[in-house]
Amino acid sequence: MVTRREFLRTGGLATAGLALGGLSAVGTASAASQKRVNGANRKVNLACVGIGNRGAEIMADFERTGLANIVALCDVDMGAPHTQKMMAQYPNAKRFTDFREMFDKMGNQIEAVTAAVPDFAHFPIAMMAMSLGKHIYVEKPMARTFYEAELMMQAAKKYPKVVTQVGNQGHSEANYFQFKAWKDAGIIKDVTEVTAHMNGDRRWHPYDPAIKKFPDAQPVPKTLDWDTWLMTSMWHDYTDKFHYGNWRGWYDFGMGALGDWGAHILDTVHEFLELGLPYEVTALKCEGHNDYFFPKASTILFRFPRRGDMPAVDVTWYDGVKNLPAIPAGYGTSDIDPNIPPVAGGKLQPTKLNPGKIIYSKDLIFKGGSHGSTLSIIPEDVAKEMQNKLPEVPKSTSNHFANFLLACMGEEKTRSPFEIHGTLSQVFSLGVMAQRMNTQLLLDRNAKQITNNAFANSMLTQMPPRKGWEQFYKI
Repeated sequence: MVTRREFLRTGGLATAGLALGGLSAVGTASAASQKRVNGANRKVNLACVGIGNRGAEIMADFERTGLANIVALCDVDMGAPHTQKMMAQYPNAKRFTDFREMFDKMGNQIEAVTAAVPDFAHFPIAMMAMSLGKHIYVEKPMARTFYEAELMMQAAKKYPKVVTQVGNQGHSEANYFQFKAWKDAGIIKDVTEVTAHMNGDRRWHPYDPAIKKFPDAQPVPKTLDWDTWLMTSMWHDYTDKFHYGNWRGWYDFGMGALGDWGAHILDTVHEFLELGLPYEVTALKCEGHNDYFFPKASTILFRFPRRGDMPAVDVTWYDGVKNLPAIPAGYGTSDIDPNIPPVAGGKLQPTKLNPGKIIYSKDLIFKGGSHGSTLSIIPEDVAKEMQNKLPEVPKSTSNHFANFLLACMGEEKTRSPFEIHGTLSQVFSLGVMAQRMNTQLLLDRNAKQITNNAFANSMLTQMPPRKGWEQFYKI
């Protein structure tokens, strides 16, 4: 077994910042493991990092596959009611508050790891897992910063037998297979514009944008390991404004509405239209802009160049309760897909325009929702004309969780591995940077450098990691 101490000692140094010539291009080699001989009752020994709230939900999803044997539970607050509930369900699983100790003490009993933790914490867990040969499933977005996503893609390339998967479940549901089939059949072609929208109320909307400093420190709950919760991020005093999902609204910890919902709305658009990185990202609107937490409403324009014979595409993102995009004639109703998983312990609340996208091509307009929701052609009379021209859409062979475990066994390939999702994660990081600075960013897509703003270019790496966490930036 490769221990954590060996990991610290032998990791090769990655640059502390982006090289002057830009980041090296990342290849597209598959991270799926080679096939192995499987027993009749084969299960994957799974360690779960983050076992409350969303972590508990994905643990249940993995359990339902019948392919997982949960051998370890890890959470920075093992004394909280929601984590104690999960410990009671898995009394034989070993328990840890620090994933590093978990790998040290039982790494040879673990085959795969799940990370259902705040956005900024995905990176160190995934990097250590990959370096130790453990398959890794992280919730979306894959990473908080551009550079961390880059390193995760590079690590996945270095360890090609390690299976990776990002938790945008729609990549294993109907929309994924429909979008691919329609694109391959020429139904979706010559796309020039995409509107994406998430207009639900967010946790940070009531905050005062005249903020001048972070919230005052509060006593750390007795059962919470706050130092480990912070992981690689800079030190912040504890406050409940950062905890239990509230972290998503702060630039230092989360990625706002874009990072939270973008992967569920734009994933198939990005992959099958081969968008890659944008050359321009512009914050068109940042209502309630400040230096600490995300705006109450944002409109962000991403511009992508021609790709082969596909035309340039503008993707415009809208969030904020009243920040609604224009909708085309014949749009029809805006319904919530009942298959969208619970949000923060409850169902998504309907809004005037529910999460989704509008795709404009030369000849057709498509309306879509979020997660696995399928596309429809609008208006209805055009949809009826096209009905006999639509190809048959294949069914999914496995849901997103089974897909990961089957890939760990060598029987499938994951549909949202780091090498596919990583670039989309970087797109979101650029969008967040444009929001944070309330500006326009121009990107050299090949060098992966921002060319019009030296400060923004330095922000691709964000702040240096805290002392003691530098080793996770080594490959």
